[in-house]
Amino acid sequence: MNSNHTLTIQARVKLDEKKVIDNYAKMNNISISDLIRNTLLEKIEDEIDLDIYKKEMARYKKNPKTYSQTDIEKELDL
Repeated sequence: MNSNHTLTIQARVKLDEKKVIDNYAKMNNISISDLIRNTLLEKIEDEIDLDIYKKEMARYKKNPKTYSQTDIEKELDL
C-alpha cells in the first residue's frame, strides 16, 4: 500500500463534543480532519518528547556532569 494513500479513521463523540469540535475548526478556518489529525499527531509528539526528557533527566541524575560551550569548542577544536 502506498504510504501517501489517505485512510479514514472513525471516532465516536457526544453531540456536545461534536459541536465544540465543529466550532473550533470553524473559528480556526481548518477542516475537522486537519484539526483532529494535527491535534493527535502533536499529542503523540509531546508524549514522545516527554518520554525522552524523563529518560535524559534520569541519566543526568546518575551523572550530573555538564559541559560549557567553551568546553565543547575545545573538544571539537573550534
